[in-house]
Amino acid sequence: MTVPEHPLRVVLVEDSVLLREGLIRLFDEAGYVTAGAFGDAEDILERVRDARADVAILDVRLPPSFRDEGIRAALQLRAEAPDIGILVLSQYVEGVYARELLAGGEGGVGYLLKDRVTSLEEFTDAVRRVQEGGTVLDPLVVRQLLAARPDPLSALTPRERDVIELMAEGCSNATIAARLFIGVGAVEKNVSSIFQKFGLEESGSDHRRVLAVLAFLQRS
Repeated sequence: MTVPEHPLRVVLVEDSVLLREGLIRLFDEAGYVTAGAFGDAEDILERVRDARADVAILDVRLPPSFRDEGIRAALQLRAEAPDIGILVLSQYVEGVYARELLAGGEGGVGYLLKDRVTSLEEFTDAVRRVQEGGTVLDPLVVRQLLAARPDPLSALTPRERDVIELMAEGCSNATIAARLFIGVGAVEKNVSSIFQKFGLEESGSDHRRVLAVLAFLQRS
């Protein structure tokens, strides 16, 4: 594998030694630099800045209480170091925290479930997409967030709901077209309709997709 001219720098926060070492090897094979690997989130902001990290990957439940240290650290990074991509790994869907993590309205964030990461290539691609400002959500996270709000927006057609759910997973228009067996033009038409229904006017920003997903998940 060809190593990029400027390798992506990752800080990993995971208390399981075996998983931590496995991810370090995976990143090395992908051409990424593990600039820091820790078993807790203490002084996370300083650690990430000292490492000149592009992406911070954090488990949700970390020492000392194994409750929400990791996700709170992720929220701190989102607030104080918004230029750094955040990828949360968890065995659980923490709905309240997931919404708060997404609440900024911008990309560079992901939430994946450990047990459902089945492809190493897809995982390293998810890290890259987060670093590039994308949003990556496990489909189960999306479904549980939606389940908490039975009818988020009655204005959406069934096809638009299918499209925006895949948008929430971080899929491109081409990927959505392939998943739904429709043309890319049809996807673009549905995306434009979704933007219009949410009142998201063209602004030259790449974040309208994220804002649309947030509106879908958060509006009742």
